[in-house]
Amino acid sequence: MPAPIEFYFDFYSPYGYLASTRIDGIAARNGREVVWRPFMLGPAFQSTGHRPLTDTPLMGDYVIRDFARCARLLGVPFQLPEVFPKAALAPARAFYWLVDDRPDTARSLARSVYHATFGEGKDGADPVLLTELAKEAGVDPAALNDAIQRPEIKSRLKTETEAAMARGVFGSPYFFVDDEPFWGHDRLDQVERWLQTGGW
Repeated sequence: MPAPIEFYFDFYSPYGYLASTRIDGIAARNGREVVWRPFMLGPAFQSTGHRPLTDTPLMGDYVIRDFARCARLLGVPFQLPEVFPKAALAPARAFYWLVDDRPDTARSLARSVYHATFGEGKDGADPVLLTELAKEAGVDPAALNDAIQRPEIKSRLKTETEAAMARGVFGSPYFFVDDEPFWGHDRLDQVERWLQTGGW
């Protein structure tokens, strides 16, 4: 079996949200699976010296317009949360609590968090919203609230973030196709072409 596509993303990345609406379809068309890997952009920014795009002089107003324009092109809803950016620790921890035993549920919850955050403009880092979405996904809210506070779950997210950076991941979304890296949702056409041709 061919190796799965690896999809690295931060839950407060608008471009990661856009990529999340496409990556599984691209993989399915090309006989691949996708491994979703949330990580935290904050440590990556500390390492690279970058800052959130909306906080970058001259660039901020442009990317806000670009987020919405790209969403319209894809036909997906988009609304930037009132407070942006934020560190979305709760959903990332919840994902890693679920993914080993319930990978489909973890992915479903990730999609729901992304939709609530950027499709509806809600606070996707809010544990209360997370538990509401988890309940809809068939996850016990009390168990989830307990899990995301456990030291081993916090450590798992830290370890996953460090492992992502060790592989060279510095932004969201970031993909690996057979160890070939692609950064940005605007590289998804290249990802699909690479899958179809084996590279160039």
